[in-house]
Amino acid sequence: MIPMFFKPRQTEGRATADSDGEPSSIARRNVMKASALLTGVLAAQSAVGLLAPSLAWALEVKHLNQAQADAVLALIKTLYPHRNLPDAIYALAVKDVDGLAAGADGRQLVANGVRRLNAKAGGRWSKLSAEARHKIVADLIEDPFVQKVRGMCLTSLYDNELAFAHFGYQGEAFSKGGYVFRGFNDLTWLPNPPASASPALAA
Repeated sequence: MIPMFFKPRQTEGRATADSDGEPSSIARRNVMKASALLTGVLAAQSAVGLLAPSLAWALEVKHLNQAQADAVLALIKTLYPHRNLPDAIYALAVKDVDGLAAGADGRQLVANGVRRLNAKAGGRWSKLSAEARHKIVADLIEDPFVQKVRGMCLTSLYDNELAFAHFGYQGEAFSKGGYVFRGFNDLTWLPNPPASASPALAA
């Protein structure tokens, strides 16, 4: 499980105290050794917001500096754009790129890749609009760094419980007896097939 810190909710008749988006003091103590910190706030009524123990989250990054972490986050959001996908899920993919940067070769790959993105942007790549970032990525789609991040995100971005909750995927069912009694007939993202598509029941 990737360590993502959540600020505890405070209720008792008051608004949720984590709406300011700041990680809790406990989380801050736990990530003081991090090189960078990605933070954000989940939408209160979203599937992920209902699943998480708190709306405010923070994710430590140990091998990337803050500018690199922000650039990688922007790259992943450009490669895999989803209108309402929370940054908390994108941050999980950043964490995997951070792991890549733990080694000398990976660190150099990331550093050079971010440098090229910033050069194309004429400044801070992560500060560009989504449209401007898309044009740059289209020009650099064969770049080794872009290709590496693109490949890593196929699993990093989508194979986790927060992504499952957001997209409505219930996860594997083999260990729970199979799909017949666990989601086989409750698809909400496809239209219902016509009756003619199903064979007649045996008498």
